[in-house]
Amino acid sequence: MQKIFLTLIMFVFLFGHSQTKKNTSNNSLVVLELFTSQGCSSCPPADVLVDKVKNEFGEKVISLSYHVDYWNYIGWKDPFSKSEFSDKQRAYSSKFYSSSIYTPQVVINGKEHFVGSNKSTMYSKLKNYFKKPVSNNIAISDINAENNTINFQYDIKGDIADKRLRLALVIKERTTIVKRGENRNRTLKNTNIVIEERYVTLKEVKGLSSISIPELATKTDKLSLVVLIENDNLDIIGGTQVFL
Repeated sequence: MQKIFLTLIMFVFLFGHSQTKKNTSNNSLVVLELFTSQGCSSCPPADVLVDKVKNEFGEKVISLSYHVDYWNYIGWKDPFSKSEFSDKQRAYSSKFYSSSIYTPQVVINGKEHFVGSNKSTMYSKLKNYFKKPVSNNIAISDINAENNTINFQYDIKGDIADKRLRLALVIKERTTIVKRGENRNRTLKNTNIVIEERYVTLKEVKGLSSISIPELATKTDKLSLVVLIENDNLDIIGGTQVFL
């Protein structure tokens, strides 16, 4: 009996060690970019799904909600919308050889897209991308806010040739009463809202950078800083998120 027990302990130790090594070597990251709008009646289910996935998988998933402006003409101006975010979606459309743009659209790791409210597709894609290791790792430190600007240092592991940083300032959650448009008389909760974004050309693996805090952010907002690494083809190949 003692011999069997010792054999079982040895099996569990060896199996557990093997599994841990396998998981730590697969340093994956999934970035979900949701193109959405408060003026789009089919967007709220996608907003909910993307936030659910973020909460379910934690640090393994970075969720970014980009509110586009082309729904504003219907009668409700989305307070988070920016023409730059619509242009970002058009850039992806060009990459994917698509003749149109739509909401709700999710782009995963900058590599492919699907309807953001499609739960089965979402989890299928996540399962696939969780198996893919990142090309670059990045750590950020010495974060401080001064004069409505967030400053920080970054340290990148891996080749940075033909790559750039994408910085995004994100509001965790906001609730809005929509008075007009397709979602009129509805109270919408939006999450992972990008309110500021900028790009940084990479010349060194270590450096200083910053991003401004727009007036849209309030003192009660919970903010996070997302720093992504992407290549010339708009593929996201590394990144991190820090809650401020």
